[in-house]
Amino acid sequence: MTKQEQISKSVVEASNRIGTTWPLYSFVTSNPLSGYEKLNFEEAVKESARFLKSKSYPEASIFRQALEKNEIDKVLLAEMLKHERMLSTPEDYLNSMEIEDLKTSKTNKSELDVIMSKWLAQFMDEGIAEWQMPNKEQGFYKAWKILAVHNTSLNGGKLKNLPETSIEALELVLTNYEIGDYTQIFRAHIGALSGWTGYIKHRIDTNSIWQQQFPIDIQDYLAVRLTIANHLGFPIEMNTEVNDNASDNRLRHIWLKAWEATFQNKLVSDLEINGLSVAVSEEKKSMPDAQMVFCIDTRSEMIRRNVEASGNIETFGYAGFFGIAADYQHYQEEISIKSCPPIVGSPYKITESPQQSLFEEDKKFVTNKAASKSKLQILKRLKNMLPSSFGFVEGSGVFYGFSLVARSFAPTFFSKFQVSNSRDYESFCEPQIAYNGGDKNAEIIALEEKVAIVKSGFDLMGWKGFSPLVLFVGHGSHTANNAFGSSLDCGACAASPGRHNARLLASLANETAVRDVLRMQHHIDISNDTVFIGAEHNTTTDEIVIFDAQVPTSHKERLATLKKNLQNARETATRERLNVNSGSVALANKKSENWGDTRPEWGLAKNAAFIVGSRDLTSAMNTDGRCFLHSYDWKLDPEGAALAGIMGGPMVVTQWINNHYYFSSVDNIKFGAGSKITHNITGQFGVVQGNGGDIKSGLPLQSLRASDTEMYHQPLRLTTIIHAPLERVESILKSNAHLQTLLDNEWMYLKVIDPKDSNTFKTYTKNFSWESYQSNQDAKSTRAVEALIN
Repeated sequence: MTKQEQISKSVVEASNRIGTTWPLYSFVTSNPLSGYEKLNFEEAVKESARFLKSKSYPEASIFRQALEKNEIDKVLLAEMLKHERMLSTPEDYLNSMEIEDLKTSKTNKSELDVIMSKWLAQFMDEGIAEWQMPNKEQGFYKAWKILAVHNTSLNGGKLKNLPETSIEALELVLTNYEIGDYTQIFRAHIGALSGWTGYIKHRIDTNSIWQQQFPIDIQDYLAVRLTIANHLGFPIEMNTEVNDNASDNRLRHIWLKAWEATFQNKLVSDLEINGLSVAVSEEKKSMPDAQMVFCIDTRSEMIRRNVEASGNIETFGYAGFFGIAADYQHYQEEISIKSCPPIVGSPYKITESPQQSLFEEDKKFVTNKAASKSKLQILKRLKNMLPSSFGFVEGSGVFYGFSLVARSFAPTFFSKFQVSNSRDYESFCEPQIAYNGGDKNAEIIALEEKVAIVKSGFDLMGWKGFSPLVLFVGHGSHTANNAFGSSLDCGACAASPGRHNARLLASLANETAVRDVLRMQHHIDISNDTVFIGAEHNTTTDEIVIFDAQVPTSHKERLATLKKNLQNARETATRERLNVNSGSVALANKKSENWGDTRPEWGLAKNAAFIVGSRDLTSAMNTDGRCFLHSYDWKLDPEGAALAGIMGGPMVVTQWINNHYYFSSVDNIKFGAGSKITHNITGQFGVVQGNGGDIKSGLPLQSLRASDTEMYHQPLRLTTIIHAPLERVESILKSNAHLQTLLDNEWMYLKVIDPKDSNTFKTYTKNFSWESYQSNQDAKSTRAVEALIN
């Protein structure tokens, strides 16, 4: 193997540890340590501390708050400490952790990081800069090489004879280093700006339009960085030594597990008391007036409870992309967005087609959109061109002044004004599904594929019968002046609103040909009286918008009744969520429109568990927005195919979300985004703190904490609970190596409610070992503690 081949191999090895940084316009939550998942959790956090300079356990102050709120069982904690031969009191250990926290100093930006972040910001800009960096089409290294000789801060005159390619540049810089050191050198330099390198990875993985036009890869990044370091005398071998206080890390790990075990014990107890007796009942229920399918998102649990209480309505939980692996193309737009989980490919594309009977509406929309685009282009040119910028500011000051006052003091009124002057294409368009990459007007997918999409949803949810009204309810969020707004949208739709998939699934389920095949070939008989409708839950205001343009006259009265029920549900849900006795809907609307509100909603904060089973398991419980809920009936899935789909898809995605919130909470500097107050948007895709540095890959403090010092999100690893026969779950695990890795390495937990063993709870420990838990057992016994520790 040549030296260049060895360099390339080491670049790949080092790159495999990078987490993905998603852009602001599609801010998907994912595990920032996904590249470390093949390591045990404790080992992984040690490695990340070396190369990312990160923390991976909660601060002592957070543990103290949990202890004072009785979220950590003190008896269980004492037993777990004792098992590790830690014989002092929990208070003593808290004090020692607080002392250790005081020793932790903030990492300052290095001069090399500052230089590199500026070059990356210039090259990777996606449309904000009026004057683009020249020669970008040649790639990052070559574009930098051309400009570097003119950069006085780099003393660029001495950079005239740089190698032509990035691999040659790395070979030159590494002349005096051993081949065995390459990977560690690369990992340290990649980890120094893990936000930027994570976004490079995203551009490569998605092959975005910007990546196609202006390519950049990790090898280019390393070539530029190490060349600058070598030229300016910065060390090539970075310090990867950390203050590895093994006893402190082990102590925090025990406290974390005690906190997680306390949460799990309470959840199991609540399910035993409130859920299992109902879930095993064979009592035949009458058909509800309406059925509604919500996303498994933790925010759906509260609205589902309130919807169910508002009338005779049955609800289901299903991943919010509704089983449609597709990209979505907005009407009259050229660029499409992903509308399914990032781990899923997109063989389909959802498009919009105007209804012939509403051609006048279509004509007005197209005209207005063209005019709006022209106005925006003119305004941008006026603001950014040097000759006109000063005159523009003077001339438009009055208009923008009124806009500023209205947004600040009358946000709801300002929003209504904007809405009244806009036009929504969904009122006259119908969704269609085509093959991705094909002619959207000619490549309509085959009937059997449409049937498969609809049937898959019914199978995964364990659907038995259909009401006259069935609503597929996607979800999205509406906020103002919120750089991280897409993080509040549907994670299953790659941080996009779920309405597009919901409308399409309803349209497919209404097709006569689809219903005929379902009835004749799959024994799924949908009555002619059943109408499927798309809808969207606004998680900031709890309004449920129904896209009902195609509902027949025969169902208008039923729909009117349902809308009244949903309005009542909105009022009770907003009162509960905002903790007010009156005016809750108006307050929710105001928060969604107020551009000064740093916390318009909590998103998925507090998420800690994923429950797979009948709604009867949780219908009598208030899970306080902590649980993802996926409908499933083990009796209707004898082969386990539906459960395999849930465990291989939604279960992995919820683990992503959970770890994203966990690491953003425990180290908000490295894995989060800091305070929104000092955010600056760069390149249209990311934020930096202040005037530069690494782009932020995680969530801001305002999405995680009630105040600067008081926690809101509890950083616990995900616990999945599945109501299904144990042998079925185990069979699926044995065929899915990734799930085994996540469980064996403690990135998540799994408990099974085994219906073939008197609904006994069984906890996965390691290597397919299971511990039984029954309510009459002492959960704090030595045996239970050993199971939790080992």
